[in-house]
Amino acid sequence: MGELILIRHGQTEWSVSGRHAGRTDVPLTDAGKAAAKSLAPRLAQHHLVAVFSSPLSRALRTAELAGLTGVKPDQDLMEWDYGGYEGLTAAQIRETRPGWDLWRDGVIPGDATHPGEQLQQVTVRVDAVLARIRPLLDDGDVAVVAHGHLARVLAVRWLGLDASDSRLLGHPYPGTLGFLATEDQQPFIAGWNVP
Repeated sequence: MGELILIRHGQTEWSVSGRHAGRTDVPLTDAGKAAAKSLAPRLAQHHLVAVFSSPLSRALRTAELAGLTGVKPDQDLMEWDYGGYEGLTAAQIRETRPGWDLWRDGVIPGDATHPGEQLQQVTVRVDAVLARIRPLLDDGDVAVVAHGHLARVLAVRWLGLDASDSRLLGHPYPGTLGFLATEDQQPFIAGWNVP
């Protein structure tokens, strides 16, 4: 059985500053572009039978720079819609909500462009992605270019855990790889934050 390769998009100005970039289409920095290019040799070693990406430009550009072809944009791979917290850092959110935790407390509604979604809604999208990908793994590896929080949810759902257990995984660094695999029909994380 093939591996599911999770690729976090390259660095953006918002990832540097810690701002929540859900649906805002923030471009890659020069460092983000360089990190994406550096993934190409590692990804070329894999027999990829399919490549899926968030439709946001930071993910699609990462896929392109990493040398991936035949990339299929998938709306279900969009980052968590942070609603009223879009563009804010965790510290800024905690100024009005002391002790706030995304995994426990979720987000507040925003404007029409960022209505917000709760963890259960993200989980439904991720489960749909996994249902489409699992059959493809019989023929080789599948790559997914996505975002930090969504990648964490995808990894824990791969393991069969509750989405709230995503807090147990470190945030994937921009421009890194994660490898989800199986051994003796049991899912496991074979690599995380691999440059």
